[in-house]
Amino acid sequence: MFKSLDSKLSKLLNFMNFLTFLLLYQNRFVNQILRIMAQKTTPAFIAASWIALGAGMIGYLVGLWRAEMLLNEKGYYFTVLMFGLFAVVSLQKAVRDRTEGIQVTDIYYGLCWFSTILSIVLLTVGLWNATLLPSEKGFYAFAFLLALFGAITVQKNTRDNLSS
Repeated sequence: MFKSLDSKLSKLLNFMNFLTFLLLYQNRFVNQILRIMAQKTTPAFIAASWIALGAGMIGYLVGLWRAEMLLNEKGYYFTVLMFGLFAVVSLQKAVRDRTEGIQVTDIYYGLCWFSTILSIVLLTVGLWNATLLPSEKGFYAFAFLLALFGAITVQKNTRDNLSS
């Protein structure tokens, strides 16, 4: 009777030692993640983000300014750019809020994704039907995507610097 109790107690102690090891390992892992997350954004990355945003927006707008198209077409492309920039900044904020446990409604989260995708689709449809050279279409598409990327990273850097 004592041998079976001793065996069960030994197994229980081994299991508890294993759980203790897992908890210690998990604590180290979590601390490493927190240290990585607590690092401030480097000035080089902040500068690169602003340069990407500026190059994308300025390139897109200068191309639009110099384009030989009707004013309503220029207005359409300008509105798509502004809509896209707002959509990606809002999406980045919603994704970050959810990651940090801040409540974001499913409707708002869905609208952010829908708006971002819609801005890209509107630009694609506009360029597909435009009477522009293929090189001009590619220029607008890449300038637009660079501006969206820049807006996301600038928003991320701003949020990171506010939280640290």
